[in-house]
This record gives sequence, structure tokens and C-alpha cells, in this order.
Amino acid sequence: MTQASTANKRYEEQFNELAGGNSAPDWLVALRRKGMDSFARHGFPTARRGNEAWKYTNVAPIAAATFDHGSTIVADVTLDSIKEVAPWDDDWTTLVFINGRYSDDLSGSSANGSTQAGNLASLVRSSGTSVQSRLGSLVDAEGDGFAALNTAFTDDGAFIHVPDGAQMERPIHLLFVSTDGQRPFVTYPRVLVVAGKRGKATIIESYVGIGQNEYFTDSVAELIVEEEAEVEHYRLLAESDAAYHVGTARVEQADGSLFSSRAFYGGVGLGRHDLGLTINGSECHSDLSGLYVTSGAQHVDAFVNIDHTKPYSSSRLYYKGILSGRSRAVFGGTVYVREGAIKTDAQQSDKNLLLSLDAEIDTKPALFIWADDVKCGHGATAGSVNAEALFYMRSRGVDLETASKLIIYGFATEIIDTVTVPGLKNYLERTILESLPAHSFEF
Repeated sequence: MTQASTANKRYEEQFNELAGGNSAPDWLVALRRKGMDSFARHGFPTARRGNEAWKYTNVAPIAAATFDHGSTIVADVTLDSIKEVAPWDDDWTTLVFINGRYSDDLSGSSANGSTQAGNLASLVRSSGTSVQSRLGSLVDAEGDGFAALNTAFTDDGAFIHVPDGAQMERPIHLLFVSTDGQRPFVTYPRVLVVAGKRGKATIIESYVGIGQNEYFTDSVAELIVEEEAEVEHYRLLAESDAAYHVGTARVEQADGSLFSSRAFYGGVGLGRHDLGLTINGSECHSDLSGLYVTSGAQHVDAFVNIDHTKPYSSSRLYYKGILSGRSRAVFGGTVYVREGAIKTDAQQSDKNLLLSLDAEIDTKPALFIWADDVKCGHGATAGSVNAEALFYMRSRGVDLETASKLIIYGFATEIIDTVTVPGLKNYLERTILESLPAHSFEF
């Protein structure tokens, strides 16, 4: 038996333990079983030949490792220790999850106007009908080993429901914290967001690590944006440098809806986020942007797909990367314009700043168009800083290292400045500036 198949066997054993000790409703038991059966058939996507989606990211270390279930980890975490590493604002509605489990003691009040926000484990029972009809409706567990595994172990997470016509009074922050453990462990955060017709919501989804031990986060998020709803979504990855993180997110927009996404990737050993957006309505707009800052031996993969299925909609996809050391980043941005999706306006771009000869970026923007009368474009760049910009700052008396850092930070601010939540923007400005390498450009 191979090392990978031994690890897969361990997941099956953990699944049986969960099934035997959890009084879940029948529909959730069936959903979990479907996920486990799919994972048993397909496993992890370790074969990259002929598998374009995973061509540049090797997940063999995850497949070969043995992880304990996060529920077995006993953690003694204080709110002060969380605030040291995570964005925090007392004006937000914050739901805190420690090693995959909701913590009522560390979370703030969930009251946020008429919006329902709470932990999935309890709402599955108290709001079973609304959760049952939506959970698993966007993520296909059959076609993705990581999504299948998360579905098999779906137990706790966050459920947010914005009623028709409702507007959140303040942002909702979903904070997933991983701590140190005696042995490597895995958690399965699950997020379900339903924004009703003409509803408005701001959601922050953060993954942070306390400590430096090895662990694996396998997350899945589903966001349903109904007619004329507006959702502003932020995703922050600031885990341990020894952590593995694979996230899957699916978003669906209905007629006249607006969806914006801001993704920030920092601390992680091996990280990937698979974001799929389906524009399933007319006169929609989506605005997706992201910033990845990598150093050392980090590997970050941003895999983004936008699917225009209806006419008269627009999308913007704009990512930037700053790479140093021996780090590697992957950007795969694909826009599909289906037959009949006339008057689509889709633009995408990926720009990268390489600070080391050993850093590597694999970027592949792509367009697939089956409709006439559309306006679409894409592009990608990678390189170092403009020598004239550095010369200008040096001529004003700024030393080489400071000038270099200011130029690097200036490259990042184009994405940071799009953040409309003050507390989050301040956190990002501080942490990204602190994470930038001490670098001196030379020409």
C-alpha cells in the first residue's frame, strides 16, 4: 500500500468515527456520505500530467501526510493572542472558530439587524430547511478531491442569511484560527452565505495561525447572490509558514446583482484558492482582485474562473503579486463567455513584481468566447521595478533600501486601496508593509 493510500485510509477511518458519534439529520448524513464516496474514488489531484488545473501546484505532500482531525486538538487560546495575529474591530460581528470549532466565548454578538449569522453546527438543526436547500448546491464534490473531503467532514462553520431587502448594519467577520498541536491536524471550515433579493452584506473571511506547527486547512465556501443583491467579500490568508491551505469557493449571481471580492495571500507554506464565479443573470457586475506576497519557499496558487452565462453583464479580474526568495506563485484566470451572453464586458490582468532571480511566477490568463458583440481583454506581466522610478527617489535623498521598499509597497497599494472597511484596511497596510522583504534594487 502506498503512503498516499495509507493516508486516504486514515480519512475513511476518521469519517466512520464522525458518522458513529454525530447525531446529524438524515440529509446531512447523505451529503457527507456522497462526499466520502467521491473522495474514495478520486482522492487528491496528485497526477498533474494532463490535469491543467493542477499543472503548477504539487499537492503530493498533503496527500502523503497523515493528519489528525482538528476536533481532537485541545487549545488554550485567549482573545488577546488572537488579536495579535488577526484583523479585529469591536464594531464588527465576529464569529471565531478554533481548530474548526465555533467558540461562543471568543465570538462577539451575532446580532446584526435582521441578518442571521451563526455557526453551522447549531443552525443545521434550528434552521434545517434553509440550510438544507443551499448547502452543497454550488460546490461539486464529485469533481474535486478537496471539496469532496470537506463535504465528507462538514460539521461546523458559518451560515449567513441576509433577508430580502435587508442591509447589514456592520461587517460580519468569520475568523478561523488554527493553533499548535502535538501532531499535524486538519480542519474543514465550511461557509454558506445567502444574500436575498436587494440585500446588502459585507463579509470578511480570515484564516490565521497561532504557532508554527504543521496543519492542513481544507475550506469550502458557497455564496449565493440573489436578484439586485450586493455582496462585498474579503478573504485573508495569514496562516503558519508550515501550513497547508486549500480553499474552494463558488459564487452565483442572479439578475442585477453586484459582487466584489478582495483576496490577500500572505502566510502559508503551500496555499491554493479555487474561486469560481457564475454570472447567471443579466445586468450583473463582478469585481475580483487580489494580492499575493510570497517569500522564502512559499507556494501560492490563485485559480480564478468567471463564467458569463447571460447577456449584458460585466466583470473585472485584477491580481498582483510580489515574490521574493525562492517562492513561487501561480495565477490561473479564465473567463468564459457562453453562447447568447452578448454585450459582455470582461477584462482581466495579472501583474507581478519579482524581487529575486530564484522567485517564479506561472501566470496564465485565458478567454473562451462563444458569443458575438462582446468586449473582452486579458494580459499578464512579470518583471522588476522601473530603474527610472528608483533613480528619481534616490535623487531626492532617499536611501536605496527605503526607496526600494516604498516602490514595492506602492505596487501593492493599488489593491489595498480598494478595501472599504477601515479596520481591515489598516490591518492590511500594517501587516503587508511589515512582511515586505528588506530589498535593495540594483541595476
